[in-house]
Amino acid sequence: MKLSQSVAHCHSMADVRRNIDALDARIVALVAERSGYVAQAARIKQDISQVHDQGRIDFIVDRVKAMAAGQGAPQAVLEATYRAMIDAFIEFERGEFKRLRLQPSQEG
Repeated sequence: MKLSQSVAHCHSMADVRRNIDALDARIVALVAERSGYVAQAARIKQDISQVHDQGRIDFIVDRVKAMAAGQGAPQAVLEATYRAMIDAFIEFERGEFKRLRLQPSQEG
């Protein structure tokens, strides 16, 4: 596997873990940002059937696999990661869709 040029050479497991921890902080921030857009999608979509869009899922997975190939990342890992993330975001979006349309008489 060709490693990205931005990957620092590590001399110990402590180096590896420190770098992974720093990446995790960036990844969590990006997932939080993505969730804000998913919440907006729940607001914009008019019907809950629009939450699951298989064509869009396939497009995203294909695009991510191509990006992985171009950057020397394992395509199978990116595909599995994105499929799991998309599944979780679909459930999140369904919950947001329902929450946003809950009648005031049904709250609390």
